[in-house]
Amino acid sequence: MTLRHIKLVCALVLPLAAAGCVTTDYAANDAGFTNASLKSSEATGKQTVWIQNQAQAQATRDRVKALLARKTIDVETAVQVALLNNKGLQASYADLGDSAADAWQTQLSVFPTFSVGVSGLGTPGLEAYRVLEGAIAANILALATYDRNIKLADNRFRQAQLRAAIATISLAADTRRAWINAVAASENADYLNQAKIAADASSELAKKIGEAGSMPKGEQAREHVFYAELTGDTAKARLTAKLAKEELVRLMGLSGADVDFQIPNRLPNLPKALIKRDDIEAEAIHKRMDLQVSRLELQATAKSYDLTNATRIVTDIELVGTWDNERKLENGQILSDTSKTASLKFTIPIFDSGQARLRKGELSYMRTANQLAQLAVNVRSEARSAFEAYRSNYDIAQHYRNNVLPLRSAIEQQSMLKYNGMITSTFELIADTRDKITSTILAVNAKRDFWLAEANLAPVIYGGSAGQADAKAIPAVGP
Repeated sequence: MTLRHIKLVCALVLPLAAAGCVTTDYAANDAGFTNASLKSSEATGKQTVWIQNQAQAQATRDRVKALLARKTIDVETAVQVALLNNKGLQASYADLGDSAADAWQTQLSVFPTFSVGVSGLGTPGLEAYRVLEGAIAANILALATYDRNIKLADNRFRQAQLRAAIATISLAADTRRAWINAVAASENADYLNQAKIAADASSELAKKIGEAGSMPKGEQAREHVFYAELTGDTAKARLTAKLAKEELVRLMGLSGADVDFQIPNRLPNLPKALIKRDDIEAEAIHKRMDLQVSRLELQATAKSYDLTNATRIVTDIELVGTWDNERKLENGQILSDTSKTASLKFTIPIFDSGQARLRKGELSYMRTANQLAQLAVNVRSEARSAFEAYRSNYDIAQHYRNNVLPLRSAIEQQSMLKYNGMITSTFELIADTRDKITSTILAVNAKRDFWLAEANLAPVIYGGSAGQADAKAIPAVGP
């Protein structure tokens, strides 16, 4: 074999060897999911699954059924059910699979192409064919840029893993907030109903006293309108509680009989101490996955710009090896003549020097770099804001628990003593009871805001939907 033939064979075989040396992790059905799951579990403390067959689907359904069999669903159970059962989350995991498939396809992009052609079919005396032609073509530019292309594809694959983890953390945080809102709305509705009972008693008493001629009509109307307004507020609170639970049901991915689960009738008590976050800014900068995605995007932009620079003059180079086997009849014998050729094909865009593409690459890189810098600023600010909301809402909720509610209870007790001693009227006693219920509702809302702020800590540190700690409060009862 001549040196020329050796070079030709090497040029054609090298792409096969290069592709064969690359890892095949991208071909796995759950490629990248383990890494994404580990990252999300660090933030949520929960497990998630990527359902891809009937056996996995059935096992997941059985597990969800077991979780829902509990008498009352706490927040941790609700989050776990959502991570197992939410179909939108499963759709985001499919995006991870798409990225793995793209990287896998990039591995195969340097394989040469083969072509075979025949002519003179059925020519008398030449059996099946007269001329048999074959060609093997390999894109040299694709081979030259293969390493950069595969790194770029792997970069996108790692971004997809982070995005899958972010989607998981976002769903967990949204579910946790929905559970908090649902329980708080139910608790508020219960307290408003108690206020409505007190207002009903006051209105009925005013009616009887008015019929006896001992109470002016203006005073009677004041008691009646309070009861009427409170009836509307109670109905609105019940609706809010139902809608809040429906939001929780959607996030948990439930339907049919599964939506009949119960939630607690009150929020958990405040913790005895706050979580220590001495340097939450640094923690967020280190752990925020959307920041990691942005860093990878900057790397990908740089690799893409480098690739544009490498191919700005010659956009396509192809090495073609051909062989030709021709048969002919001579003196009654079939003679065969085989010839081999090699050619180099390339495209040079004469009117395109690549400067415009280079300029776009530079601008894209600068845009991504500035977006990364701004995101880092936002992350630090969001971390500070989230912890400040967490700490302040704890102080506010603690104030209502330790100061406001005890004072209201003391006032109510004194009113009861005066009422029993015939010192105060029934209306004053009922008014004090109403005021206590109003303060209780404000205390519930303060406790809700604290738990919402606590639920926002994980997303602000790891990435994901941070939501709003200040949910719309149930209308408070006025005196």
